Amino acid sequence: MKIARFSHQDAIRYGIVDDGELVVLAGDPMFAGFDTTGERVPLSDVALLAPVIPRSKVVCIGKNYHDHAAEMGGEAPAEPLMFLKPNTSVIGPGDVIVRPTSLSSHTDYEGELAVVIGRIAKNVPADKASDYIFGYTVANDVTARDLQCSDGQWSRAKGFDTFCPVGPVIETELDLETAAITTRVNGEVRQQGPVSDMIHGVGALVAYASAVFTLLPGDLILTGTPAGVGPFVAGDAVEVEVSGIGVLRNTARDA
Repeated sequence: MKIARFSHQDAIRYGIVDDGELVVLAGDPMFAGFDTTGERVPLSDVALLAPVIPRSKVVCIGKNYHDHAAEMGGEAPAEPLMFLKPNTSVIGPGDVIVRPTSLSSHTDYEGELAVVIGRIAKNVPADKASDYIFGYTVANDVTARDLQCSDGQWSRAKGFDTFCPVGPVIETELDLETAAITTRVNGEVRQQGPVSDMIHGVGALVAYASAVFTLLPGDLILTGTPAGVGPFVAGDAVEVEVSGIGVLRNTARDA
């Protein structure tokens, strides 16, 4: 089931995607369930928004694909390499990524699968992780690569406003064994790889993160990126696709 958060007639609502239309839900399905209003709205008549705005945090995992760890000049870490993005970095499909050119001259895309937490989660065993997952969406872990290298830690490089595009929808049932990530810049494929190549799988990541801090409904876990990360500039269109979910498309401009 694909869930969209959208704007229509000056109201923000939720709906189930069904054959080019949205079956409008009575409230946020993460909290109010899947009761419908009986209304249907054509997808062409709405503006899709970020399908979720994390209420507390975006948890990110670095170097979770061997080929990406190698291209970054190191071995993959034995345990998940975890960092945070602020929820103020989140934008939706079609929104503009703003490159902070007064502070950084090198902005990279990183296409990723994102996990959407659906229940309060603390010390969750890996084999029970699915009980706490609402669904999956697409993310772009935008990075000021020069700041990442100069700072020696990643908060500033990863945390600028607009540096976490997510969307276009949440898929509540995703086959992780067959899903694949593809990133394109102006239509040219730059990244491509199966989600199954992750070093630490989704269950392990939920367990690892929830052992450190409580995960709240709406929190996101970005699960890492395959090889092929690289720069984009003002005017570029960056598309991240996860098969089974959809295509997240954003353009870029300079501040």
